[in-house]
Amino acid sequence: MAFFENIMGIFTESKYVLWLLQGLGYTLLISVGAAAIGLLLGSLVAMVNISQSQSKGMMLLRTICRVYTTIIRGTPMALQLYIMVFVVFAIRGFPIELTAIIAFGINSGAYVAENIRAGILSVDRGQTEAGRALGLTGGITMVKIVVPQAIKNVIPAIGNELIALIKETSIVSMIGMFDLTAAAKNIGAGHELSSYLEPMMCAAIFYLIIVYLLTFVIKKIEKKLRASDKR
Repeated sequence: MAFFENIMGIFTESKYVLWLLQGLGYTLLISVGAAAIGLLLGSLVAMVNISQSQSKGMMLLRTICRVYTTIIRGTPMALQLYIMVFVVFAIRGFPIELTAIIAFGINSGAYVAENIRAGILSVDRGQTEAGRALGLTGGITMVKIVVPQAIKNVIPAIGNELIALIKETSIVSMIGMFDLTAAAKNIGAGHELSSYLEPMMCAAIFYLIIVYLLTFVIKKIEKKLRASDKR
């Protein structure tokens, strides 16, 4: 009973609630900003990777994109964050929040790129051949025929990546940012019982709510797309 009383005590203490909400705000700020960068960057990288162009410029771009996805997916997010904060953007006065958004966005983009690439390649090649047989250009065939079908295959994977991104942002406390996890740590340090369990559980509740809402939205979108297939 004491455990639940302590949790209720945290949620009824205005100072602690303010800390949690402030931390939640930074968590959402980083997550939304990084997701936007990741989706844009991932889409561009995926388009380059599946391009059939043999021009020198495109071949160079493909090489760069493949090196990018290999390095980002093969190294820890915490290490990438440290490099961005203490090396790449080690500029006096540069907003650490923006650095975190860029770091997580670049990381997410590599995974999104592979998800989109896999989704496009999962569409039967006959769809592309049918479009070309109708006289459509490669670009129009991709936009009008392939991509709409690929989106249905990609949405679950993109949703999982967004959920993983939200949870990964909890490491920003390692670079001194005040996110949801950092707020829980502060509450634990200042709590009269000197207990970290209850504030960490409060932070977990917030994470669970965010993930549940995002999962709910993704499932609704999937259901709507499946309904359109039946028509």
